[in-house]
Amino acid sequence: MKIIDIVCSEGRTGFYFDDQKAIKNGAVIDGVNYVGEPVTPGFSSIRQAGESISVMFILEDGQVSHGDCAAVQYSGAGGRDPLFLAADFIPVIMEKIAPKLIGRELASFRELAEEIDRMDIDGKKLHTAIRYGITQTILDAVAKSRKITMAEVIKEEYSTGLEVTRRPIFTQSGDDRKNNADKMIIKGADVMPHALINNVDTKLGKDGSLLKDYVAWLRDRVLSLRTDENYSPIFHIDVYGTIGMAFDQDIKAQADYIATLAEAAKPFALRIEGPMDVDDRDKQINALAALTAEVDARGINVELVADEWCNTLEDIKLFADNKAGHVVQIKTPDLGGVNNIAEAILYCNEKGIGSYSGGTCNETNRSAEVTTNIAMACGALQVLAKPGMGVDEGFMIVNNEMNRVMALINRRK
Repeated sequence: MKIIDIVCSEGRTGFYFDDQKAIKNGAVIDGVNYVGEPVTPGFSSIRQAGESISVMFILEDGQVSHGDCAAVQYSGAGGRDPLFLAADFIPVIMEKIAPKLIGRELASFRELAEEIDRMDIDGKKLHTAIRYGITQTILDAVAKSRKITMAEVIKEEYSTGLEVTRRPIFTQSGDDRKNNADKMIIKGADVMPHALINNVDTKLGKDGSLLKDYVAWLRDRVLSLRTDENYSPIFHIDVYGTIGMAFDQDIKAQADYIATLAEAAKPFALRIEGPMDVDDRDKQINALAALTAEVDARGINVELVADEWCNTLEDIKLFADNKAGHVVQIKTPDLGGVNNIAEAILYCNEKGIGSYSGGTCNETNRSAEVTTNIAMACGALQVLAKPGMGVDEGFMIVNNEMNRVMALINRRK
């Protein structure tokens, strides 16, 4: 099966682009907007609508495959590629990349995806969002040419040795952490609620008491609202390094506090994402590895999740090699080609560390569907409900895609 043409269309993502530097500099939120001037190059306002590009391959039998180029909420921050605007990058795709793909045979997803992921234009690698979207389209095209699901393509080409299965879904609440927790319980979310604990004074508490009270509330809320006593979600809280800040980056003090959170969560299991951020990758690996060893030595019922400074495939491998955390978040758009997601999950499996197929609220339904297929094929520990900040849209998209994939595979058995 060959690609005979490529078509692009502009799109919207499920959230926004935010100028992280301006926000850190003190921009004030007004409703859902921010007041002030942007400071990161490319931004016209501190918060602006997220943009995407749908890349469509016209196949020689008339079928159309598609994927979406999308970037993270905080584009241009932390060494990431610049703001991803459709008008700037559609010409790059059509003029520089399409001629290299039109007429190509779709013999292998892995080979063609790796070629795109390595490609450079005028000595520079393609924007991560472009690599992300085009490799999604390649995966869909190969699946259509073989008349199987995208998950089955990954299973075959990476020789996973695993059955394609549903994976637990992790839902995120945003700041509306109580109302959205109710939604998660009603919908039966497997892992919840993220909670967005990104400020010591207002969300964690200087002594950690605010988060501890929230965990206890969440425990009681699940117990009171669940309609099935077997419903036992994992509590996964993202703290954005605030535990380290509150306890002066002291490993033993952080472990002491985390033990109180694990106690408050009982009878539910607890995950803590990003307990500290020490502003350097190697130092972060060492600090998180030390905290992981400390909680393990004490037998504390918690899993620590690597987030800060764990962005690329190389980063993921280093965190896994050094046992820096029990679980590693795979920030899917930051990896570029989706082939790297498969590599990352399988590497974590090999190292005996959990892989959380994450991403960003600022994705699209299509990027969520494609990355869900990869997570199902490779046995990810959990999958982020995306896009959007909340629970309704992302949970629906990821859950329904999993069910479609399983129904199609079961039909052929």
